[in-house]
Amino acid sequence: MGTTIISPTFLSAYLLLCLVCCLKEGYGLERRATAESHHLEHSHTIQVTSLLPSSICSPATKELNKKSSLRVVHKHGPCSQLHRQDKANIPTDAEILRQDEARVKSIHLKLARSSGSSNVDQIDATNLPAKDGSVVGSGNYVVTVGLGTPKKDLTLIFDTGSDITWTQCQPCAGSCYQQLDPVFAPSQSSTYSNISCNSTTCNSLASATGIKPRCSSACVYGIQYGDMSFSIGFFAKETLTLTSADVFKDFLFGCGQNNQGLFRGAAGLIGLGRDKLSLPSQTALKYKGVFSYCLPSSASSTGFLSFGDTGASKSVKFITLSIVSQRSAFYGIDITGISVGGQKLSIAASVFTAGGAIIDSGTVITRLPPTAYAALSSEFKKQMSQYPMAPASKLLDTCYNFTKYSSVNVPKISFFFSGGVEVPIAAEGIFFVRSISQVCLAFARNNNDTDIGIFGNTQQKTLQVVYDVAGGRLGFATGGCT
Repeated sequence: MGTTIISPTFLSAYLLLCLVCCLKEGYGLERRATAESHHLEHSHTIQVTSLLPSSICSPATKELNKKSSLRVVHKHGPCSQLHRQDKANIPTDAEILRQDEARVKSIHLKLARSSGSSNVDQIDATNLPAKDGSVVGSGNYVVTVGLGTPKKDLTLIFDTGSDITWTQCQPCAGSCYQQLDPVFAPSQSSTYSNISCNSTTCNSLASATGIKPRCSSACVYGIQYGDMSFSIGFFAKETLTLTSADVFKDFLFGCGQNNQGLFRGAAGLIGLGRDKLSLPSQTALKYKGVFSYCLPSSASSTGFLSFGDTGASKSVKFITLSIVSQRSAFYGIDITGISVGGQKLSIAASVFTAGGAIIDSGTVITRLPPTAYAALSSEFKKQMSQYPMAPASKLLDTCYNFTKYSSVNVPKISFFFSGGVEVPIAAEGIFFVRSISQVCLAFARNNNDTDIGIFGNTQQKTLQVVYDVAGGRLGFATGGCT
C-alpha cells in the first residue's frame, strides 16, 4: 500500500478549518454561558418546599430594633395569638380571594363616589344596614396596642386604606363579634370621655367615614365596609399607648357598641390613611407624619410597624405621592412600567395613567390595567415555558404545577415608578400558593384600564415601605425585615 502524501496547501487549509470550527464552538459556548448568566441574574431560584406554609413561627432578625415600633404578624399565621386560639376559623384560599375581590370592589366604588357628588348626607350612622357581613378584606396584618388607663392591650388590624381607629366596647349595646382580647370597658378607664354632639370634632367624622355622624347623648360614628360589615358606636377620646415611650392622651377613636362582620378575632382596626382623624395625623406633632412598615416574608414570620423618622436606610428610594381624589384616604402612586426577567415590558405610559394607582396594605393581590396585565402574564408564561401550567382560578389565571420539581427558576419582576425608581419584587411576592400543584402569579386584571390599579400586600412583602405623609413622598427599600 503506497504512502499518502499530504500537500502543505491541504494541511494549511485543514488546520485553518479546525481553527475556525474551534472558534465558532468557543463563541457558541461563550454565548450560552452569557445567556445562562443573564438568566440567573434576572431570576429567583425558589425551593418548592418553601412555598408551603410553616406551622412554626420564625421571627425576623430585624423585628424590633427600631424605637416607636410595633411587631407585625399575619393574623392567620403561627406568630399570631389569633391563629393559635382560633384555628378552626382560618379562611381557605378561596375565601381569601373572595375577601380580596370584595375589598377591591369597595375601593373602586369608594373612589368613584369620592370623585363625584357626595353621598354623605344621605347615609347616617344610625341607619346602616343590619346585615351580618361575611368578609372583611382588610384583615391580613395585626399589631398590639394599649388603650385606656390602666392600659388594656388590644390586637388591631392596621390598614392604610382606612382613616378612623375603632375597637369594640362594652357593654356592646347592639352586638359584638367574638374577639381574642377582653372587650374594652370604658367604665374601667380613668381617661375615657365621649365627644359631644355639636362639636367640630364630631362633624369631622364625615370625611373619615363617609357617613354623617348622629347624636345619641353623645357623638355617634358609623363605618361600613364593602362587604356590609360595620361598626357603630360612640366617638370618644382616650389614652393610646404604642410603646412605653409613646403614649398619646386624648386620642380620638370609635368605641363600637354595634359591630358585625367576620373580623376574625381582632378587636378592631387602626386607620393609617390620610384624613386628619387617622393615627398618623393625630400623632403628627411627635412623628411628623412619618410611619413605615415591613410586611413579613410569610405568615410564619414577623415584620414591624414604626412611627416617626427611625433613620430610614440609605437604600430607601423615594417617589412622590399622588392625590387620587381630594376626599380619598388612599395613597396615590404613579406606576410607569414593569419588567420581567430583566425585560422591560412594552406598555404605553397612558395605560397606567388612565386609571392611576394606589398602594394598599389590605389588598392581597395587585390589580393592574388589563392591557398591562396581559403583557405581564404573556412574558411571564414565555419565560416559564419549561414548567407545566395548572388550571386557573376565578381570579388568578397564570398558574403552575410544581409537584415534580424540588426547585424552580422564576423570572424576577420589578415595578417602575415616577422619577425612574425601580422596586424589585421579592421572590415571596410573586406567587399566591393554593397548593404545590396550583402556584399562581399573584397579579390580577381590573375590568377596565380606567379602573384604579392597586399595589397589594403580597408584592410588598419584605419591603420597607416608608410613608412620609407631610413630605408627600413614599419610599421603598429591599430586605426591610431582615
